[in-house]
Amino acid sequence: MLQTFNEKNRDLLVNISGKLLHRDAAGISPFDSAVQGGDAVWEGLRVYDGRVFKLTEHLDRLRSSAKALAFAEIPTNAHMLDEIKKTLAANNMHDAVHIRLTLTRGLKVTSGMDPRLNQSGPTLIVLAEHKAPVYGTTGLSLITSSVRRFPPDCLDPKIHHCNLIQSILAKIEANTAGADDALMLDKQGFVAETNATHVFIVTAGVVETSRLVACPEGITRDTVLHLCRVHNIAHAERDISLTEVYRADEMFCTGTMGELAAVTTVDSRPIADRTPGPMTQRLSALYRELTASEGVRVV
Repeated sequence: MLQTFNEKNRDLLVNISGKLLHRDAAGISPFDSAVQGGDAVWEGLRVYDGRVFKLTEHLDRLRSSAKALAFAEIPTNAHMLDEIKKTLAANNMHDAVHIRLTLTRGLKVTSGMDPRLNQSGPTLIVLAEHKAPVYGTTGLSLITSSVRRFPPDCLDPKIHHCNLIQSILAKIEANTAGADDALMLDKQGFVAETNATHVFIVTAGVVETSRLVACPEGITRDTVLHLCRVHNIAHAERDISLTEVYRADEMFCTGTMGELAAVTTVDSRPIADRTPGPMTQRLSALYRELTASEGVRVV
């Protein structure tokens, strides 16, 4: 689903390494590692009534990804929280806000791939926008992409990096096919995730999702599994084939940008009766209860 421009965002102030700049004036150096090679990590955060949901988990994952990429310097959670608060205050934001938090390796002394060329950094970018969840409530259509997700021995998905070419290629296929997103498989042909979200199916009352082999450690994914444990909902993490997707009773995807969203068709084949199922609706309601009551106060 294509997002349209939100007039509220016309005069956003963007935070780049502590400096607040108008969106039209904001920029990073062509010598920054993000420009030179996509050498950066990122997180998506959502603000609900002045609180960021699962903030600590997101900041920990950002720092974990930067550590895996051997960043020489990594900001503390406290420093990043201060910059998030400063950005939200400057934009007078408190609800229905999405934050794109990016940490790059920093500036290079000359163009090139070698991290030894980085002699200052990192660069922290806080981009906060007025943005509702990106998916509608009637159900998504997916197509199976020809682009496969990497296993850990090719590029470990536990690194939440900014080089999104794999996902972009899959999204292009979805756009061309007139679908909302693309379902991506691993090298063995099992479901990994979509180009943007984790995937769950429901069969005979059991909520199932892929193992963490070719998909990242999803925070919304983990929250759904937590809800299943707390509310005694049968669930499993295992390899899932396309056949099992096609014959599932329900299907939904999860992510910070879109929360929980039902999937109603895959490869033009209906999932059950093409409507969001009862388990999807139940878990969505439980998730909304969490976001309404939990989170780190930032405003």
